[in-house]
Amino acid sequence: MGDVLAGFHAAWEFESDSVLIRYERGIRTPKLFQALGERRVPLEAIEGVTLAPGKRGTVVLRAELRPGADPLMEAAAGQLKESSDPYRLVLPAERETLAEYYADELRGRLTESGPAERHLVAAPKVPLQFKAYDAKAAFDGTAVSFRWFWTGASSAKWKAGDQRFAVGELSGVEWRSPEVFEGHLRLLRRDTGAPPAQADQDPAAVVFGLGYGPVHESLPFAAAVLAAVRSCAPVPAIPTARARRDPADIAERIRHLGELHQAGLVTDEEFSSKKAELLAEL
Repeated sequence: MGDVLAGFHAAWEFESDSVLIRYERGIRTPKLFQALGERRVPLEAIEGVTLAPGKRGTVVLRAELRPGADPLMEAAAGQLKESSDPYRLVLPAERETLAEYYADELRGRLTESGPAERHLVAAPKVPLQFKAYDAKAAFDGTAVSFRWFWTGASSAKWKAGDQRFAVGELSGVEWRSPEVFEGHLRLLRRDTGAPPAQADQDPAAVVFGLGYGPVHESLPFAAAVLAAVRSCAPVPAIPTARARRDPADIAERIRHLGELHQAGLVTDEEFSSKKAELLAEL
């Protein structure tokens, strides 16, 4: 094929073994599309193609991916708004005949269906990071780290301290859209009991809030972690040397710890132990 079909916000280039989707940049383009940049979708990842009327004089061409073929859609778990679906190409209604032609051509090349045994679409590139309501989350490709914000983190998370999880320690991720009440990103760990019911009490989770953990930042992050977990055999976490921290940051954390202590949320023993741990980071 090798042809290009351009629509609103994206253009699809039809190649012999894949579809290359390039997303436009611009104020009207969904932020998730801009964050993704482009996606190469192997034909073996696609199990169907639909063409349907859209809104306000448009038609919508959509690629239906096999379950498990794309870490982004697996992490999203059906929570994306229709307008943020990266596999919808919206075109003017007058291009319906052309869109139908490409849909038929693409259908004729599809040979696979059903769940995919592995991810076939590449995950977002790392390193990645974003700000949740209670922490800064970072992923370097080998480990996920959570650094708690004293203004948002619960006392349970402060007691646990900043967290670092090697990919080999994880079995998956749980992403709840920030556009839904009580959104969060939770890391699912191997060989552990059930996590706390509330994400704000779980040191392996960060919670979202208004303006924190937006879809275009937190979802690619979740997809990259999920892809790394799927491709990594379980390995023991390798202890790493703890980097020296900013003294001002340590002082602020000790001050907040003191507030929790005075409020009765932290015991004398917990206060002394955590304070010593923080001082040791200097």
